[in-house]
Amino acid sequence: MSHDVILEAKGLTKEFEGFTAVNNVDLRVRRGSIHALIGPNGAGKTTLFSLLTRFLSATRGTIRFNGQDITRAHPADIARRGLVRSFQISAVYPKLSVLENVRLGLQRRVGSSFEFWRRESSLHGLNARAHELIDAVGLSSFVGHTAEELPYGRKRALEIAATLALDPEMMLLDEPTAGMGHEDIFKIAELIKQVAANRTVLVVEHNLNVVAHLSDTITVLQRGAILAEGTYADVSNNPAVREAYMGTGHA
Repeated sequence: MSHDVILEAKGLTKEFEGFTAVNNVDLRVRRGSIHALIGPNGAGKTTLFSLLTRFLSATRGTIRFNGQDITRAHPADIARRGLVRSFQISAVYPKLSVLENVRLGLQRRVGSSFEFWRRESSLHGLNARAHELIDAVGLSSFVGHTAEELPYGRKRALEIAATLALDPEMMLLDEPTAGMGHEDIFKIAELIKQVAANRTVLVVEHNLNVVAHLSDTITVLQRGAILAEGTYADVSNNPAVREAYMGTGHA
């Protein structure tokens, strides 16, 4: 495994009864890049994400992160190694404030995530870093609001801040702009580009304008297998990719 490759899957396959969701996928994600997974509905994108982070066990194949075999590792162990799937595992609690949510992520990082009984004053040492992360995602004016009070796009920004609190080396984002209006989509896309400056990002995204704006490399899945891979120009001009997207509203 090359030092330039941070995450590598070989022959990754997931079979359910009578159905192959991911079929013999070879994937290499370059360190420091933004790598997008796209494909029509049912192409296997989210299943592949779940295999890479071990929320699902592969039927066959291997996964290596930073050169280490993680094929059978527990999801929590993978997160501790620095490979974190955002939105699914980030600690965002609706009744807690923005500050409290981000600080809870910092508690996880230092191994005291669930010590809810600790006095407020004992957590003040985490406040400076929490405020840095909150400012980085543009939520400084919402610091005292509870998560449930936030508009949808701001809530997604909070989820990113809580994930960044874990200090991941690589983030996996599953449809980060889903359900958003145009203005929020642009804000989240810019935020992803910003947080990717010092880490690797693998993202599933349906909005091809976002993919074109963000991605260094794009992998196109169809029926659980890789159909094409390359830059946006490469894949958007690929006849097989155009055919796969015909009638889906994405072409």
